[in-house]
Amino acid sequence: MRRTISTPTLSDVAEVAGVSTATVSRCLNAPDRVQEATRRRVMAAVQQLGYSPNFGARVLAEGRTRTVGAIIPTMENAIFSRGIQAFQEELRDHGLTLLIASSSYRPEIEEEQIRALVGRGAEGLLLIGFQRSAGIRDFLRAQNVPALVAWAYEADAPQVCVGFDNQAAMAALAQEVIARGHRRLALISADPAVNDRAAARIRGLRAAMTAAGLDPETLALEPTDASLDAGGLAFRRLWEKTQRPTVVLCGTDVLAAGALTMAHEMGVDVPRAVSITGFADLDLARITRPPLTTMHLPHRRMGREAARMLVRMMAGDPVESLKLDCEMVLRGTLAGPP
Repeated sequence: MRRTISTPTLSDVAEVAGVSTATVSRCLNAPDRVQEATRRRVMAAVQQLGYSPNFGARVLAEGRTRTVGAIIPTMENAIFSRGIQAFQEELRDHGLTLLIASSSYRPEIEEEQIRALVGRGAEGLLLIGFQRSAGIRDFLRAQNVPALVAWAYEADAPQVCVGFDNQAAMAALAQEVIARGHRRLALISADPAVNDRAAARIRGLRAAMTAAGLDPETLALEPTDASLDAGGLAFRRLWEKTQRPTVVLCGTDVLAAGALTMAHEMGVDVPRAVSITGFADLDLARITRPPLTTMHLPHRRMGREAARMLVRMMAGDPVESLKLDCEMVLRGTLAGPP
């Protein structure tokens, strides 16, 4: 006969740790409210017994799942990792669990994931950018699930948001480029048709050109996938044009690193023959050769603020959108035109 192995309960943990079941519950759900010595004793008992909370029972008892969903466009681009890490850390401090999904920049997949996460009891959602259908916004309102937009900020946005002004940030970088004498500008960008942050950066670059008396229609635009290889291939296409750019701005550091790698492979000197800039200031930007001029984005602060704001929204408290500042980082890939 098979031996029946009993599943350890909350009471078992309390007995081994020598505390009440209420204290065990606080240790698991709000550890900051328990003294360190008690918390260590309880967690040692949890490990000893192999205890795992009964999620279904907790949901029935509390009437909530204590989970939050986040849907990001891709898990392959490091531009999201730092902010999501900070977001999760802050949620954990509030006793919440994060579920993450990726939409592959496809609106129909994002809508499927929104519905699935809500169906699984997500009490709030973190979404990237504003570009989604009125139907899915109506769905979230009908389900009474708060959704916070991050990685973007617009003063008149239809949803509460925390992030930076992509248009203004790219415009500031372009102004620096133009001030150094560049007149033949190119941009390697994610596809603006499916990425409203990319579209805003394009608008910012063209606005800076217009303000400087340059024709924005002369911008050599290369929409592409948001990958290292795609950035390299886009740079090759630009360099093979009859009218070569003197500077290639990139919508992300990943695209810029791909462009820089391709330039090295083609024997193109950066920045003597062409300047290259990025956008995000990932760790990658400091280790390229030469180090990458870019726009620093406050990813970790954005993640923490997003978690705090979403927690307040889930509690029914009023929340206002938050704009975060960006900072230009000048390194070795930007010089005057050749």
